[in-house]
Amino acid sequence: MSRKAMAIACHPDDIEFMMAGTLLMLKEKGYEIHYMNVANGSCGTEQFDYGTIVKMRREEAVAAAKLAGAVFHDSLVNDLEVFYDLDTLRKLAAVVREVSPEIILTHYPFDYMEDHSNTCRLAVSAAFVRGMPNFKTVPERPTVKTPVTIYHAMPHGLKDPLKKNIEPEFFIDVSTAMEMKKKMLAAHRSQKDWLDKSQGMDSYVNSMVEITGEAGKMSGGFKFAEGWTKHLHAGLCSPDADPLRDALLSDFQRYR
Repeated sequence: MSRKAMAIACHPDDIEFMMAGTLLMLKEKGYEIHYMNVANGSCGTEQFDYGTIVKMRREEAVAAAKLAGAVFHDSLVNDLEVFYDLDTLRKLAAVVREVSPEIILTHYPFDYMEDHSNTCRLAVSAAFVRGMPNFKTVPERPTVKTPVTIYHAMPHGLKDPLKKNIEPEFFIDVSTAMEMKKKMLAAHRSQKDWLDKSQGMDSYVNSMVEITGEAGKMSGGFKFAEGWTKHLHAGLCSPDADPLRDALLSDFQRYR
């Protein structure tokens, strides 16, 4: 049975910005990788109606997951409707039980959007209840006992909502994954013009490259990097579990 790693992010394209390089590196090491956005991208437009943009963004996310060789999982809620609530938690917990990942990659606990922070909380709780038979999921899924280690990506822009620089525990060298990371992000074609106009991101893919390059500089040793902080082990795995480091030891560097 192959080991599994799952990226749980908020919107279609969040995985590509902050997590895809590490996910791709894990695939190279033999992991079965899973790709999930909790929100469906419904607000990522000023041009298309609800039905059109949701369909469009799902197709783009499916294309990106296919490029990565990842198993795609459908979204659960609309943009800006990602709340830490029971209904969403039951649905996400069902997916986590079904996948039973050894590694979960998710957002930093405090990011510039509440959607991101709430996705992080949901991902952590969904992992925490994976083995609790009295917590009912929707749809119902049997409990699993697989230990899971959660890693938090750096926040978008590498700063918290109060503009403070975030220093992760370690970095993964994703230089060899950058071309595929760019192709995955470019699959989200609906977002380029909208983000250029609404958030001043200039060039969509170039912005991602700049962020990943800045993380590389922070690492003190890599050209392109993604930074990670391991979640507390309690209720999830053993204190010394660190499967991301074990899998990518040669591409791993502690923060200095």
